[in-house]
Order: sequence, then C-alpha cells, then structure tokens
Amino acid sequence: MPKILQHFQVRRVSDVIWTDEKIFTIEPLPNRQNQRQLLSKDDSMSPKRRLAHNRLFPKSVMVWAGITATGKTPLVFIERNVKINSEVYQKIVLMDNLLPWVTQHFAGGPFILQQDWAPSHGSRSTLAVLEAHFPGFLDKNLWPASSPDLNPMDFSVWGMLEGKIAGKVFATVDDLKAALEVAWASIDDGYLRRTVNSVKK
Repeated sequence: MPKILQHFQVRRVSDVIWTDEKIFTIEPLPNRQNQRQLLSKDDSMSPKRRLAHNRLFPKSVMVWAGITATGKTPLVFIERNVKINSEVYQKIVLMDNLLPWVTQHFAGGPFILQQDWAPSHGSRSTLAVLEAHFPGFLDKNLWPASSPDLNPMDFSVWGMLEGKIAGKVFATVDDLKAALEVAWASIDDGYLRRTVNSVKK
C-alpha cells in the first residue's frame, strides 16, 4: 500500500488543506476541439468563418488557493512580475494568508497541510516555517512527486473555477481578479466535501 494511503488509515482526509497555484490570463484559452468549423471549399475564405485571436503573452496573474472538506482559503494573487521564491511564499502565502485562516477555521483542532514541492516550498527556511506553524504537513516522503491527479485542486477545483469564468475576455487583470473572487465565493461546501472525499478513491 502506498505511504499516503497508509497515512490516511490513521489521519482523516477531511483534515487536509489541499493547496496549489495556477496562472489565469485575461483572455480565455481557445478550445481547439470545440472551436473548429467545418466549411466547404467555397466558404473557407468567406466571412462565414470565425477566427479565434489570442495574444502571444496575455496579461496574467498567479493564484494560490486551498480547500478542505469544510471550507476554502482566501484566493491569494501574486502578480506576474513577482518571483515566487521562499521569502514570498513564506510571507504572502503561509504567514499573511494561510496561518490566519487556519487559526480561525480549525480553531485549534488538527489539520494537515498539503503542498507540492516546488523549490520555494521545500527550501530549508520554508521547512522551518512549516515545522513551527504547520506541524504534521505532508512531507516529501508522504506526498508523491508529480502527482496532480491526487490533488483535488488539480483534478477538480481549478477546472470548476475556469468553467465559471469561461468565454470571458477581461479588460484588465483587476477585472479578472474580481471575477475569480466571485466564482470562488460561489463554490459551496457540498462540492468541497464530495471532492475531498473522492481523493482516497
């Protein structure tokens, strides 16, 4: 049995804060399957055809978030020109946002932090912060490398959030952020519970 499953014979999946980052852009990505058109030879250059235009490097924002079976963290926006090094991750994500949320949400009860092991997440200074404030986190020995299919943020939540803003073009990054906040707020606890409960399966 994999170590992670053995771990959850003792600990509850519902105690885990599943976290991840994702880049969102102000332009929707074209769906190359659903946006195809079948045109006759005569129509191939006619005004009937529709073209999807996307800029090469549209403005974007990195979003960090986390969920549990009973709630969700605030969205944390990290601007495109900010490098997510250990210092930024520790201050902006862990200390300024996650720790206050954990303190309120779990009210002293047990919780387990899950994160991927990007360099900024696994540096010596970050590990010291995790040991001090998030003891019991899923370390590298427990969390398999390159395993987005095990993280509900990857296999479900980001897709739902994308779906809620799909097809919209935003004038500014601030407009995109506002839409993401509204979409995030609309995700209900029933969905979170079902999604987290599916992890072990």
